[in-house]
Amino acid sequence: MTAFILVSGLHTGGWIWREVADRLTGSGAEVHPVTLTGMDGASAASGTGLDTHVQDVVRVIDGLDAPEIVLVGHCYGVHPALGAAALRPDRVARVVCLDTAMPQDGDPAAKLVPSPAVHAHLAERPGLPVPAPAAGGWDVLGSTAGVPAEALAELARRAVPQPAGTLTQPLHLSEALTTVPTTGVLCTGNGSSIAMVEALLGLGDPRLLALTAPGVTFFELDTGHWPMLSTPDPLAGVLLGAAAGEGHRMTAPELPAHLRPFLLDVPERARERVGNVDLYFPDEPGPRPAVVFVHGGPVPRDVGPTPRDWPGYVGYARHVAELGAVGVMVDHGLHDLADYPVAASDIAAAVERVRADPRVDASRVALWFFSAGGLLCADWLANPPSWLRCVGATYPILAPMPNWGFPADSRFRPVEAVRSAGDLPVVLTRVGQERAEIAATVAEFLASASASGACVDVVDIPSAHHGFETVDVNDETRAGVREAARAVLGRLGV
Repeated sequence: MTAFILVSGLHTGGWIWREVADRLTGSGAEVHPVTLTGMDGASAASGTGLDTHVQDVVRVIDGLDAPEIVLVGHCYGVHPALGAAALRPDRVARVVCLDTAMPQDGDPAAKLVPSPAVHAHLAERPGLPVPAPAAGGWDVLGSTAGVPAEALAELARRAVPQPAGTLTQPLHLSEALTTVPTTGVLCTGNGSSIAMVEALLGLGDPRLLALTAPGVTFFELDTGHWPMLSTPDPLAGVLLGAAAGEGHRMTAPELPAHLRPFLLDVPERARERVGNVDLYFPDEPGPRPAVVFVHGGPVPRDVGPTPRDWPGYVGYARHVAELGAVGVMVDHGLHDLADYPVAASDIAAAVERVRADPRVDASRVALWFFSAGGLLCADWLANPPSWLRCVGATYPILAPMPNWGFPADSRFRPVEAVRSAGDLPVVLTRVGQERAEIAATVAEFLASASASGACVDVVDIPSAHHGFETVDVNDETRAGVREAARAVLGRLGV
């Protein structure tokens, strides 16, 4: 018989697993929802920390006779779950990380908490318990998509303050933990998906290679951050599948998608490299209008080649140069989600460098954003300069994912910035096979643009996927790239 130990996240106790526990028990499993020290409504002792919660889980493990124990950690709960597994690796058959990243040895739990309010509290009131979000404010910890109103009300009513030490004390993991199989359960409504993880893996980040180990599997659920409340039946099914060793297994591609050839056969063209900027000049004499391409990310700092040498971006820059504009590709500093301000500064500096070139018509410039680089268009939409004649956006992310931890007043929200775009033209390439979590941001952007009267032209490519330029090579995608390029260049008078 499998015994499931269910460890809940911030501000909650074992009660949150009630429906999932019933379903697991009905399938013949032994189930032990854990209410960690201080999470039962009683005041936690001042010394309560992560080690306290790790020992809570260890005591449950030591009290069981079941031959197979599966530890499930939701959100913060993965820290005490992993800490306990590291101390009892011979007793734990699998650890399930439910809608949370995998922490590393020495990481405090606060490192993976997305809420800016939590970080502000820990900085301004160190040592004091972190209050639970107010009713209606639980999205700061992750999307509440799919949670019934009554369950959300119970969550707010029963929530308790989180002892500060549980978030600031470092997690201690041993080498023995590497022998324990793990399963990641990703919630698409909170901004995670198998496709997104595979895309990051394809970038070659060595830190992610552990995800390809034989004992690592993945599932995804089409819901928000609280699947035990929103989708208890599917979650129970996933947990049973994880216990059986089922799930998707990641593999590192021999040739990552972003390094495959560009879908258009564009002629070779010399480039000029100045700092972090590559320029591809057309055959026509200058000054000529320019299109500045802004890559997505985050791209790990040590990954090579860098985006300005990826075939897709090189292909776009050469294509617009072939059509009569200066193609510009910029490497910017989006290496981590916290780097958006750095990347924005890099782009602004690159644009000024390009406009200062006498071969460029400084009064006719377009910016073209891709994927998660789409958030960087917010500055330009919110206050468009007169020389900015068009903004392009291809399979863009136009609002931060719920689990990215962006503050509510973040400047990187194109869904809001477009309301101030005025008559600045936007050419948006929408792919029909987009990941659901990204497509939702595009739909929100288009609704906001429509309500504010913004000028957005949509180029639809029904068969295309995210990053289609090197993976979906067909007549429809080629036509889509050409149409988008013509639309952007048309706004530049080319």
